[in-house]
Amino acid sequence: MRARPRDRVTPSGLHTLGIGEGFGVEIEWAIIDRETGEARPYADRVLVDEEGLIQLELDRGPAQWSNELALHVLEAKTAGPVPSLKGMAALFTEQAREMNARLHAVGACLMGGGAHPFMEPRHAMLWPHEQREIYAAYDRIFDCRAHGWVNAQSLHLNLPFDGDEELARLHDAVRLVLPIMPALSAASPFLDGRRGSYLDARVDASRDRHRRIREIGGQVIPEPIESRDEYERLVLFPMYRAVEPYDPEQLLQAEWLNSRGAVIRFDRSALEIRVLDAQESPVADLAVAAAVSAIVEALADRRLSNRIPDRSSTARLAGIFDDVARDADQAVIRDAAYLRVFGVRRSEIRAGELWEQLLRRFAIPREHEQAIQTILKHGPLARRLVNHFGRRRVNRERLVPVCQELAACLEEGRMFLPDAPTR
Repeated sequence: MRARPRDRVTPSGLHTLGIGEGFGVEIEWAIIDRETGEARPYADRVLVDEEGLIQLELDRGPAQWSNELALHVLEAKTAGPVPSLKGMAALFTEQAREMNARLHAVGACLMGGGAHPFMEPRHAMLWPHEQREIYAAYDRIFDCRAHGWVNAQSLHLNLPFDGDEELARLHDAVRLVLPIMPALSAASPFLDGRRGSYLDARVDASRDRHRRIREIGGQVIPEPIESRDEYERLVLFPMYRAVEPYDPEQLLQAEWLNSRGAVIRFDRSALEIRVLDAQESPVADLAVAAAVSAIVEALADRRLSNRIPDRSSTARLAGIFDDVARDADQAVIRDAAYLRVFGVRRSEIRAGELWEQLLRRFAIPREHEQAIQTILKHGPLARRLVNHFGRRRVNRERLVPVCQELAACLEEGRMFLPDAPTR
């Protein structure tokens, strides 16, 4: 980690961090019934201040709690950028336990993972309080009671940049790593009480949610850009124009409308990675975040590759991403030019093996080593969940104890293993 500079200040007075000088982490969790595993719309029972008023956001010292689109989802996040990921797993575990303490009275608790495995989205409730007009606008335009909208929990990783030159390097690096991220983070193999064709069903469902206005989500992999002006011209302005006929009050004319797999947040001078599924516990979430940030920074700093050969086409990277979203660690990557960027001289390699090779070359902090080794050995959470069932048929009844075990992992700060006992 480079020393934090003291002379870069934005016009608003906020300090501008460069590549590798900070992190922002956000994790979303589902609220479920402790006995039945059903999703429960209780977020507004947790987001209550000392005066009993419902808030969009609660300050919790080094962390913050906030609402999401669906009333059964809560988010915990760092209160601004942190200089390292050290201690963050413990911080987020503590936040989950404090939220659980508030949910205990209504027989509910939090559950990790990328999506609820058997909820029916059409029965979900949207946030009905402050800023509800924004959520209502989304629902009117896109019909949000669907997988990928209300049934989606993600891990967001924010990486800072300082100026156009760093923005271009960081953006190029993230574009190249995005396609292989689900090999570590896929955590949503079940929807509607059954196994689907994707181990990362959350991102698969999310790709289709803006089908009415394709400019909002693009091809998941963001287009290559070299400056803020180019990003605004190629990504933001076309998106605003496309949504304008459906949004006469201009409620959605903001950069957060962008739903690509990585988005640039100029309001915080950071690039936000959004394709990562939430894991079973912060121990796993922060291990994934550490692995991803290590390889992104190595690419951005040209320690992994001296140059980005051809700023690979968006469609080509999107094809690799689709394969990895489907098969996660077992997806076979056969793009030799893409592999050469990572120093691989073979014509093909499995995505999980690629991560093993990269993390041998670019170590992550010792705090996260055990968790990342568990993922590399046993596969991402989705693989472990599927292996847990083996040849047994997956159904709603059998998924209830799995939900309870995932909730226990979150509360206890541990990982889910394929042979984990369930009730």
